[in-house]
Amino acid sequence: MLQLGGQGTFSTRKRTSLNQAGIVILLLLMGGCSKGENTAMMARPAAPVLVAKAVSKTVPNQLHEIGNVEAFATVNIKSRVEGQLVAIHFHEGDLVEQGQLLFTLDARPFVAALRLAQANLAKDQAQMVKADADEKRYSYLLEQSVGSREQYDQAHATAAALRATVIADRAAIDTARLNLEYSQIPSPLDGRTGNLQAHIGDLIKADADNPMVTITQVQPIYVAFSVPESELPVVRMNLETHRLEVDAAIPNSPESPEHGVLAFIDNTVDKTTGTILLKGLFQNENRRLWPGEFVNATLTLNQIRNATLVPSQAIQTGQNGSVVFVVDDHMHAHLRPVVAGAQVGSDTIIEHGVQPGETVVTDGQLLLAPGATVRIKSSL
Repeated sequence: MLQLGGQGTFSTRKRTSLNQAGIVILLLLMGGCSKGENTAMMARPAAPVLVAKAVSKTVPNQLHEIGNVEAFATVNIKSRVEGQLVAIHFHEGDLVEQGQLLFTLDARPFVAALRLAQANLAKDQAQMVKADADEKRYSYLLEQSVGSREQYDQAHATAAALRATVIADRAAIDTARLNLEYSQIPSPLDGRTGNLQAHIGDLIKADADNPMVTITQVQPIYVAFSVPESELPVVRMNLETHRLEVDAAIPNSPESPEHGVLAFIDNTVDKTTGTILLKGLFQNENRRLWPGEFVNATLTLNQIRNATLVPSQAIQTGQNGSVVFVVDDHMHAHLRPVVAGAQVGSDTIIEHGVQPGETVVTDGQLLLAPGATVRIKSSL
């Protein structure tokens, strides 16, 4: 009995010891796991990011469109008389001034026509003098009751017809002189000549289908661009109060944009595109703008005061719109929805969601989650 009792007591103590050992092991394991998790969270490194401050500025309210340069005026040079081309006084692509001689036609036929008209005038004037004398003579005889009324009427009609003939001769002389002037063709404006389509020796027809050359006026010059019809009311409203400036930047050019003013608003909205045509007028003193080329046109409507700006690269597109990561004083990043406005250079206007002075992440957003710790790295 004692032996059995001794064995039962021993078994009971053994089980107790085993249970106590299991509890200790389980506690150790639990303590180890908890310590590992805490260590992992504590060991998670801060995400390296670049940041910038949101600032408050007065910035221009602008519309950005693709524009096309148009010549201020384009003239097709055609001859007004027919004749053989004997001289060309410029080279293709030359800049010419108003009144500068461009072409000369063979003037000999026009000189001969002028001399003939002058000769006809002299002949008719001589006959008119005799007719005037006859008219006076028969008028006197009629008063003295010596001549007949029929003779007087005949003399009067002859004199009147010759006076009209003299007037026609003088008009013919003016026409001959004008045709002689047309044998020399000057430039009607300041501009640049294009492709030459007439050559010395060609017989030039009056008002031919093809021009001899085309001249485009490039000083001043237009830049045409279209804006959505929804922007038309604000364009017109600002145009009534002040002059609107237009900038034209040549793509891939290191030089600064050309400056001009809004000079034209079309009278009809294009139904197919829902846009309306505008034109900016540029003095183009250095002739950088060239007819036909495409430029980036910027129309400045007004100035926005106290606008909040952040770098454009800080704005990300989420499922519900634009968002930015804002870094607080404890170096934690928070995801915040924003309402983004117009872009001004490399910055974007934030209409709602960020206040001036707040810090936003501009690079490294892919490494972040809401509440993540960040480390500001050097931009270098």
